[in-house]
Amino acid sequence: TSTLAWALLFISESIKLHLGLGGPSYPSDMPRVVLGGPYIGATYISSSSGLPGLGGSPYHIDVKDVNIIHVVLNETSPRSLILRLCDVLSSLPIHGVVYEEEVTSRAVAQILDFISAQTSVPIVGVGGGAALVHTPKESGSTFLQLGSSTAQQLRVIFEVLEEYDWTSFSLVSTRHPGFEDFLSFVDAITDGSFIGWERRSVVLLNLTEDPGGARTKRQLKENGAQVRLLYCSKEEADIVFRAAKGAGLAGPSYIWFAVGPSLSGLEYLAPELLPLSLFVVRPAGWRDDVRRRTGRGVAILTQGAMAMRREFGSLPHFGTDCTSYFNESRTLGGSLHRYFSNITLGGRDYSFNSDGYLVNPSLVVIALNRERNWEVVGNWDDGVLRMRYPFWSRYGTFLEPPDGSLHLRVATLEERPFVIVEGADPLMWTLGKIIRTSNHSTSEGTVVAPLKCCCKGFCIDILKRLAKTVGFTYDLYLVTNGKHGKKIDGVWNGMIGEVVYRRADMAIGSLTINEERSEVVDFSVPFVETGISVMVSRSNGTVSPSAFLEPYSPAVWVMMFVMCLTVVAVTVFIFEFFSPVGYNRSLASGKKPGGSKFTIGKSIWLLWALVFNNSVPVENPRGTTSKIMVLIWAFFAVIFLASYTANLAAFMIQEEYIDTVSGLSDRKFQRPYDQYPPLKFGTVPNGSTEKNIRSNYPDMHQYMDKYNQKGVEEAINNLKTGKLDAFIYDAAVLNYMARKDEGCKVMTIGSGKVFATTGYGIALQKGSRWKRAVDLALLQFVGDDEIEMLERLWLSGICHNDKIEVMSSKLDIDNMAGVFYMLLVAMGLSLLVFAWEHLIYWKLRHCMGHTGKLDFLLAFSRVSTCVVHVTSSHHFKLKSTKLLNNLVSSQWRPPSRPLLEIGMGGQRV
Repeated sequence: TSTLAWALLFISESIKLHLGLGGPSYPSDMPRVVLGGPYIGATYISSSSGLPGLGGSPYHIDVKDVNIIHVVLNETSPRSLILRLCDVLSSLPIHGVVYEEEVTSRAVAQILDFISAQTSVPIVGVGGGAALVHTPKESGSTFLQLGSSTAQQLRVIFEVLEEYDWTSFSLVSTRHPGFEDFLSFVDAITDGSFIGWERRSVVLLNLTEDPGGARTKRQLKENGAQVRLLYCSKEEADIVFRAAKGAGLAGPSYIWFAVGPSLSGLEYLAPELLPLSLFVVRPAGWRDDVRRRTGRGVAILTQGAMAMRREFGSLPHFGTDCTSYFNESRTLGGSLHRYFSNITLGGRDYSFNSDGYLVNPSLVVIALNRERNWEVVGNWDDGVLRMRYPFWSRYGTFLEPPDGSLHLRVATLEERPFVIVEGADPLMWTLGKIIRTSNHSTSEGTVVAPLKCCCKGFCIDILKRLAKTVGFTYDLYLVTNGKHGKKIDGVWNGMIGEVVYRRADMAIGSLTINEERSEVVDFSVPFVETGISVMVSRSNGTVSPSAFLEPYSPAVWVMMFVMCLTVVAVTVFIFEFFSPVGYNRSLASGKKPGGSKFTIGKSIWLLWALVFNNSVPVENPRGTTSKIMVLIWAFFAVIFLASYTANLAAFMIQEEYIDTVSGLSDRKFQRPYDQYPPLKFGTVPNGSTEKNIRSNYPDMHQYMDKYNQKGVEEAINNLKTGKLDAFIYDAAVLNYMARKDEGCKVMTIGSGKVFATTGYGIALQKGSRWKRAVDLALLQFVGDDEIEMLERLWLSGICHNDKIEVMSSKLDIDNMAGVFYMLLVAMGLSLLVFAWEHLIYWKLRHCMGHTGKLDFLLAFSRVSTCVVHVTSSHHFKLKSTKLLNNLVSSQWRPPSRPLLEIGMGGQRV
């Protein structure tokens, strides 16, 4: 395998010209890299332990594969630079150039970009600051830069602004080359973001026409933004910062971000000339010396050359004439950038995009500390920003607070939807406020570091509006001791405790105003109406087993089938029995075919058939009176059945049953053991709801203590699983959770009925000067309907308490269980009647003898007929004797037909 011969060319403002070659001659197939930069001495050229300045090649590149040519130029005029470099390229087959970028050598960088485009030789700029060559570069250029571009710097800066909620800013720029790109990059970032960025103004300074700086001071004063992004050259920055200091805009209350390639050497200016709150974005190796950066550039070019050699078998030849364009696409078959798109050194990604910038640069945010030294306060790796907290001013790390009057420390507590805390996912930062939990100690005594979180919600939006309207900045943190605030053994915990003991200037969240808290803190006017409400679980939507009986009350059913039907059946039978066309009380004709067989049983059967409209065989009465009675019953049955059918359709709908209570004094809460099973209800301790119950209903508080919940989410799960029957808590939270519940399985009673009405307020320290301003701002939000808009955004949901949801699903076995139960009971009763019938039959049979088929009603009719017949026969015999005597005496002859014996009913016997 051929070795790699790299010529390393250093080009800068050195006072000497030194050209060193690693050997008198090189094989024709050995590529070379030119190293350009300040003078570093010939000893580094002949080092056999590693690449120059690397101390043994930490990037694991064998120096035997690389021949280094070291060139130092002391002439920096464009003409002499081009001539000298072109002489080197024409005399040796150079395959790469490493160049140390400096702010003062921007023209040199542009020249190298042009030479790379002409010869296709890859060039790597290893400066420790920003990239000096802007896009678009020369066509065909392979100028690679380890420095950060303006767009990359702005991306990091805006993530810093976003993290600390500095959404209001202004742009300050001179007409230095590249300022149009700076403004367009800012527009691209802010226009495509969900954050409400507010660009106060764009201040374009013309320093050449303002030698005294009076106009510059006036322009800077007219700009009222606290955060300013500056784009200019290093020389212009000196003038701008002097004007800002003279205008009183260089103190800790004003935050400056320096942007652009020309400010790369800003950290080398005198610190007393710089603003106190100045931040700059730099590459991660900004403090590395020239030797280490040079070795990094050589390693990058070496890996690119290896990639080309693997593809072509040998290193290709580049152009040697700077005056003619060398088309590398004919030799290499495409752009050189693809050979530098997958480079890893020391576990870090050094891949370049087509513009020559690092794809995933590792950047740092630096700031001046109290000793006016530059200190790293943040890192940006793989697109994620990680900042030290707090990285400036307020808590003594390196800057003092502005004056303590415009910055507040705000405590909060997570409770949806008012405060929602999530992991600090960079994709979600645009939706909320970045916060951290406060430092705290565990039971073992170890200190837990702050955790980075993303905070959003109803109260967070109100806090943002308050900060903007009232005019303060703030740090937000989560409390770790207790909940909202409760006094235990004379000590307050939670958010109230943070304010009482002056660890926080303000506390915001679902913090209920009550008398006990108002004695130790000042509350703002309420911004949300709330109180105490009760949440219960909806039923599973099944129909009660007795639903088919519910259209009528038990009294109606008893009146219908026990009294009305029985009475009417007996009445019809009596009318039919005594009707002239009904039974003739004849013992014989009652059993003749075609004779009347209407009995009391048939009367009841007839009326049952009419009620349920069943087409079963029945025997109708013959008497007129009994027929009229049956017709009246039929009309009654129609009305009864129609009413039942109409009501049954309503009662069989699968309604979701909600148990209701009248309030906290309801019997179900005050005397839970009076019902079976006892009602299981609870709340979340250490809150205003528990305090209210403990103060007003001590017995209820004692009972519910065993059912208290750790949080609202746990309570809702227990309601759904039946472990809890009712949950008593803050009305605003419960109404939100009921509206957002998946499946709408829980709801608050009485369409969100509220007991012990109060409100949420912002807790401030006693006598706080912020109270009046906060109250006026909240009243303004109410008047401008901003609170209502936030309620629609955060507190609305798809589930509704004010209507009962119905289901149109099919009825299953559970829904119709009552009808089947009734059928089973009827079958059981039928068996009992069957046994009783046989028992009575055999008993009566032994008592009455063998008389054939037993007909009780016919027997009763026969007994009655016999009694009437005996009486009638006695009178008949008397009359017959008297008639015969008269006939004998008058010698009367009998007729030719036999006499007919007139019996009961006018029938012949």
